Amino acid sequence: MNRKTAIIIALQTLIIVILFWVLVFYGKDEYEAATSGHDDAIANTSHVTTENGAATITLSPDSQQQSGITTTALKAASHHVSVSSFGMVIGIESLVELRTRYLAAKTDANVVRAAIANSQQEYQRLAQLNHDNRNVSDRAVAAAEAAWKADEAKLAAAETAASSIRDSIRQQWGDILAGWATQSTPGEMMQSLLQYREVLVQVTLPFDSATPNKDTPLFIEPAGAQGKAIAATFVSASPLTDATLQGKTFYYRAPAGNLRAGMRVTARLSAPGSATSGVIVPQTAVVWYANKAWIYKRQAADKFVRQHVSTDIEAGDGWFNSSGVAPGEEVITSGAQLLLSEEFKYQIKNENED
Repeated sequence: MNRKTAIIIALQTLIIVILFWVLVFYGKDEYEAATSGHDDAIANTSHVTTENGAATITLSPDSQQQSGITTTALKAASHHVSVSSFGMVIGIESLVELRTRYLAAKTDANVVRAAIANSQQEYQRLAQLNHDNRNVSDRAVAAAEAAWKADEAKLAAAETAASSIRDSIRQQWGDILAGWATQSTPGEMMQSLLQYREVLVQVTLPFDSATPNKDTPLFIEPAGAQGKAIAATFVSASPLTDATLQGKTFYYRAPAGNLRAGMRVTARLSAPGSATSGVIVPQTAVVWYANKAWIYKRQAADKFVRQHVSTDIEAGDGWFNSSGVAPGEEVITSGAQLLLSEEFKYQIKNENED
């Protein structure tokens, strides 16, 4: 390669380098304007500060409208603490059988009681005749007395049998059901069970739960079913435990419907006591960060602050909270994720500037 060729190549290289730097110099401003205009669409109208240890985002009403941010006022709500458990629909065949035996024993007792009245009168008549000039023999009087005493013994045996059956009912089914079953004419609630208008459900509650009563609402539904819960009415404590569950057992009655003997049910019991006041935070208001639930609460027309909320108690389409938020406060229900991104974008920017 001669000297002339080397000079031409060197000049061409110099021209290319000069043109490249001219392009970089004149294109720098346009590039920065294009990139900053996209990334800082909200930044031009918002500002993140820290007030009382909480990040506060200032966003003008116009920017809120452009970004599709909407808020909803929280409404007052109340919540009863509930206990979830399980139960079983109980067949009452043994109760019906014991009832039949008890009524039969009572009928035998009534028959013997009527016989006693006759035998006692016969004994007294013969004894009087024997006393008056021996109109009847002593042997006849003794036989009449023996018949009377035998009837009394039969009555005692029938009463003992009835009492024993009643005690068996009480041991297996409790005092309340024993009272229903031992009525000669069944009452309305016993008739409902006998005619399968209602079923008996044994519910097992944790040992540390409060003892329910007739004023404590209970809702049941067949295990695994997805339907409307069935309201059940308290009957009494159950003397027997569930072989598969440990806890305190209670009897409830519920409309028969689709419930069948032996069917497992889930139960939800409202704990006794006053309700807790609070609000329901909508699901649409919640954003997740660091495995926690957060909302953006309005502090002023153009200011929002991020706040942690609890998701321990589900209620409708949200979560019940009894502290931290109050009825009437406004929370973002559309656009909360945008504010979370804006907040952490500024944190990253500030770290880079440092």
